[in-house]
Amino acid sequence: MNIYSFLADGDQQNNQYYVLNSTNKLPKQRTNDTSESTLGDSYLRSCALKSAQQGNYTEAIATLSKLISRHPHNAVDYNNRGLIYFQSGERQKALYDYNTALKHNPYLASAYNNRANYYAACGELAVALADYDQAINLNPRHVRAWINRGITWRDLGQYEEAIENFEVALLFGQLEGHIWAERGRTYHLWGDWNCAIADYRRALTQLPSLGNSKDITGCRLRLQLENWLNELLYESAS
Repeated sequence: MNIYSFLADGDQQNNQYYVLNSTNKLPKQRTNDTSESTLGDSYLRSCALKSAQQGNYTEAIATLSKLISRHPHNAVDYNNRGLIYFQSGERQKALYDYNTALKHNPYLASAYNNRANYYAACGELAVALADYDQAINLNPRHVRAWINRGITWRDLGQYEEAIENFEVALLFGQLEGHIWAERGRTYHLWGDWNCAIADYRRALTQLPSLGNSKDITGCRLRLQLENWLNELLYESAS
């Protein structure tokens, strides 16, 4: 199983793995008062996101921890911190934050998706499927959960179910590069090499070029996809 294929996200459907949403607007600052205590929550979330994108996970976690100390019942902040813990390899802390997020908001579909990614990465695929199901039940347009559930079905060798999930995901017009790559991999493993090659080539037109710091997940998938395609072309020529 490849854990990097699974797509994490925040509590809204977007193309980032992290959500920035707050009911608090950035307050006006007095010219002689620049203390950290005057910074709005949305600004701190922006700082955490920037730190995470730059790989400064310790700083990002510290910023989110500060937000959590301000708002200890905010499920979104726990979910976001869990994402960064997971990215930095601290899986147990990520699980704790996902569970805490769901304790405060049991209807947060993204937290179910993210917790499912944790379970899938740990090889607990049946538990992961249950969480993906819950995410989709709460938000039927949750594209990432559809993709992730398809990947999990594929890892279980249930290729037909996997293809069905990817085809539903394509209906929403988001993340097509990821979907074609994962559907192509499914066809590849299933033995339909023509469909696999076609999907791989479609995906390459959509995924970011290597070294794109704004879409690390997409870059990883592109590198993986190129390996899959080379593997398949080598097998075809043998």
